[in-house]
Amino acid sequence: MTDLDLLHFEQLKKDVQTEYLKRSTPSHDDISKWKGIDIIYFQEDLRKKAKGNISEKSFYTYFKTSPVTKLPRIDMLNLLSIYAGYESWYDFKKQHLFAGELLLENEDLEEEEIAELEKTVSEAPEIPKTEISTKKIEFQPQQNTDLQKSNTDNQLNTQNTTHASQAEIQPPVTRKNFFKKNAWAIVTSILITITGILGFKDTLFSKTYKYCFTDKDRGVSVINTLEIRVIKENESPLFYKIKPGECFYYSTKDKNIKMQISAPFYEYLEVNRNLENAPEEEMIELKPDDYKMAAYYFSIKDVKGGNPEEQVALIKQKRNQLENLISNSAVIYQVYDNKTYGIERLDKQRYITLVTTPTTSLKNLNVIEMKKDSKGKIVSIKFKIASTDEENK
Repeated sequence: MTDLDLLHFEQLKKDVQTEYLKRSTPSHDDISKWKGIDIIYFQEDLRKKAKGNISEKSFYTYFKTSPVTKLPRIDMLNLLSIYAGYESWYDFKKQHLFAGELLLENEDLEEEEIAELEKTVSEAPEIPKTEISTKKIEFQPQQNTDLQKSNTDNQLNTQNTTHASQAEIQPPVTRKNFFKKNAWAIVTSILITITGILGFKDTLFSKTYKYCFTDKDRGVSVINTLEIRVIKENESPLFYKIKPGECFYYSTKDKNIKMQISAPFYEYLEVNRNLENAPEEEMIELKPDDYKMAAYYFSIKDVKGGNPEEQVALIKQKRNQLENLISNSAVIYQVYDNKTYGIERLDKQRYITLVTTPTTSLKNLNVIEMKKDSKGKIVSIKFKIASTDEENK
């Protein structure tokens, strides 16, 4: 990647912005100021024209910052180039060459290669020159200093000395007590076993319980992610999240368990069990909150009709239903997966406009939290529109 590539990408972002403004009117002309519903409409237009999609997280990473310090992946560059009216990222760069761009790139590359070679040569270790000096080894024959002894005596004396040396070199053979030698190994094994039992006693003596959850009225698996808090005496609660259709597994050596179970579309439930005689598997029924479910259903309901008049009628019906379910003073938040905009607050009318606009993104709307008052009106909604990357996880 070169600095020129980053400049080309800034050009491409402006072309993408110009292309979108030809057919749409976002809240701001500057693409770096788009958020929320503007991004959703842009994603929809990108899917229609370029047959592809970029996640909301990628949009915030590459379009909210200018200039960027790194390029997106090549597939995203190609997708945006096609949307802007070019065959590919290569075709876009080819039609937007800077003056002397190729010449400058070649000259820079040559200078870099020369500098790299000079650096390699300068850092190369010097090979020390070693001289191998050969010394003449002189062997002098053993002289017989005792002239009174004959050669035969000298031979006998040499043989006796050789036998004596061999006898001294051989180590004395000692016998060790076999039981004493293996006793240390036995004691060590026992100590390791005891240490292992003490370290994993909770795992060895605990028992695993399985809890599954079903919709009490419909007899099917719950449609929400469950939040479970396990309350332990003199300890902080343990928090777990269970995805729809999955069961909760909990290992413990305690004799009792206390669970607090909550979900956006179900009534709060507290479960207390004596585990001494409790079954290892249990099905727990959750009572649905029909009012919250209705608000969610109308939020994601498809309003695409067979003709324009029918579609307008469906949108109007959907707006009326949401008007009746949601309080005028409701607090509504949209959650994002990015560092710049973590959360955005919407009023009732903006939320209704968002969910009554026919876009494919509404299929990915997930309600994180929903609360109602004593009269049944929805007073709080926290939701998130999952990106394509999250769906593929």
